Amino acid sequence: MTEKNEIVIALLGQPNSGKSTLFNGLTGLRQHVGNWPGKTVEKKEGSFTHGDKKYIVADLPGTYSLSANSDEEIITRDYIASGKADVVCILADSSQLERSLYMLSDFAGIEVPCFLLLNMSDVAKDQGKDINAKAMEDKLGISVVLFSAPEVKKYDSFYTALERAVSEKTVLNTASLEEKYNSIPEYSEIRNIIGDLKDGNRTGMWLAVKTLEGDMPVTAKVKAELGNEKAAELSSVIGKCDKGIVKAGECKFSWIDELTEGSVKKEKKAEGLGKFDRLITHRIWGKPVVVLTILLGLLLSFIPALPFMGIGSAIGMIPAPLNDALVGAGCPSFIAAFLCDVLIRCFSFVVQMLGFVFGVTLVFGLLEEIGVMARISYVFDNSMGKLGLQGKSVMPFLISFGCTMGGAAGTRVIDNWGQKVLTIALSWAIPCGAAWAVIPMLSTLFFGAWMPVIITVILLVMILHMWITAKLFGKALVKPSDRYGMIMELPPYHKPKWGSLLRFVFGRTKETFFRSFKVVLIVAAVFWLLSFTSSGSADNSILFKIGQAIEPVTMFFGMKWQTFVAFIASSLGKEGALGVLSTIFSGTGSITVGSMQSAETVSNLNELLLANISKPEALAFIFAITFNMPCIVALAATYQETHSAKWTAIIGLYYTATAMILACIAYHVGLLIW
Repeated sequence: MTEKNEIVIALLGQPNSGKSTLFNGLTGLRQHVGNWPGKTVEKKEGSFTHGDKKYIVADLPGTYSLSANSDEEIITRDYIASGKADVVCILADSSQLERSLYMLSDFAGIEVPCFLLLNMSDVAKDQGKDINAKAMEDKLGISVVLFSAPEVKKYDSFYTALERAVSEKTVLNTASLEEKYNSIPEYSEIRNIIGDLKDGNRTGMWLAVKTLEGDMPVTAKVKAELGNEKAAELSSVIGKCDKGIVKAGECKFSWIDELTEGSVKKEKKAEGLGKFDRLITHRIWGKPVVVLTILLGLLLSFIPALPFMGIGSAIGMIPAPLNDALVGAGCPSFIAAFLCDVLIRCFSFVVQMLGFVFGVTLVFGLLEEIGVMARISYVFDNSMGKLGLQGKSVMPFLISFGCTMGGAAGTRVIDNWGQKVLTIALSWAIPCGAAWAVIPMLSTLFFGAWMPVIITVILLVMILHMWITAKLFGKALVKPSDRYGMIMELPPYHKPKWGSLLRFVFGRTKETFFRSFKVVLIVAAVFWLLSFTSSGSADNSILFKIGQAIEPVTMFFGMKWQTFVAFIASSLGKEGALGVLSTIFSGTGSITVGSMQSAETVSNLNELLLANISKPEALAFIFAITFNMPCIVALAATYQETHSAKWTAIIGLYYTATAMILACIAYHVGLLIW
């Protein structure tokens, strides 16, 4: 039940109809995201105030119909049937009106106050379409609004339609649609058997159509409400019904044609594929062109990231002089060190890392905004389908070669929650740019001319790792019915709405910053406290004593306590492993965020590594840090996108465990060779 002056709006529409843009435009930062109870489907709710009333907005999962073919469809129709929504806002894509109005036809027969938003009206206008919303409104009996969700300052028409639906309780006129259904003999028989039966706000017409279509949950519900005699009669009609879903679909599309006739002027003559579309759909050149497009986008992401990196670097110059000034002013060295070496350096580190999240979200958000991302999905849909994914997953994979955090952020374009989580889980197996900066150096230092062999084996293990992970996680995350994307056609290109895009990018970056900073601060503080000594000698630290105690266990995985600590520290950043080894082997004191960034290494680091680490241990260490958790910020970005502490923890623990297993295998292989 809703409170007084609090009205619940449900946003209903097909994928890519603009629901999320409208949701963000209405609620801003007054929203929260999680999962529907017991389902791996994203749940988004928010609120806004208009006039003297508070509105709660539920962004229902994007589906193509209200059948029971997927968790998304079941959740959507059950929510509407529950009566929780006071009004339903149905969105349709004006640029692909005939197809996107199918949701409206499937909603018909549900007696909930509603109104229709013809979104992307600006794109339709560019296509040469002239839509008469008033003519459609007269036929439907509800408000019909030409709309562009990114233009937040032009939401007045939305508010007017909303207020009318709430005050007048306008319900969709279904008379002409039911007339078409009555032309189907089986429907007429089912309708007569059902009679005046209703299920909450779902009318007899809606129940009869779904029964005709073979919707099992609805059919079972109807039979349970009927007496034994009528239930048997209904079963008899259903048994002789042939292609009911096709016949019902034909009626719906006929109704849509009737609705648009006279309401939509014939669009300009359709043009053939443009040069870029011809290129990416080419049998030979299509995939290479898409890969190059993504890589170019990855490089361009560094441009908007540079200011963040510059600011972070500047902040990173503050700790040393500030520490001297504080100690000189009489501040206890422990407090000064914590403030400078932990707090400020953590802030500097996160700001630098966050720049790439900002850049990736901006650049690839722009590609999605203008329609390029749908084309990427189209080209790779079949290939990614073999892993239980959709074509859009190829983009996060390629970005992860540069930064796993950016790859996780890039999964925001994937509308299926299970496929999004699986994509992130697989992208963690891809060594990021920081790993590629460390792996060749260590491989060359310890193995010389054999370095290319080490790199080749790592790439082969990466592919095997992704395949095994897809098999292990795929069963739980992606149902067989969802194992291929649902690309139906190449959508039209859109002009970017910069205001809406920037609001989203800055909002997402802000949320990622706070989550990342908390995690990085906790990890950095723990390492600093364990390694801090007033004497400055690492031999007196708690970390040294713990390390010596656990070494009998860590050696099973091929790492002495020093390399094991560096392996754990690599979860903050791959390059940090070298900084930690430098601090430990040189005995220079506490492990700080600076050392974890490899910003503070001794000049004779190579000699120290060769003197303290054997070749088998080096091989184990290389595999351990390569396939360990990419970084803490990537962990925070994973939670940011999945909204699941459970799956974020599962993925993190899985990669920590598999990294140690791979290290163990590498170590024992190394013992056989050296």
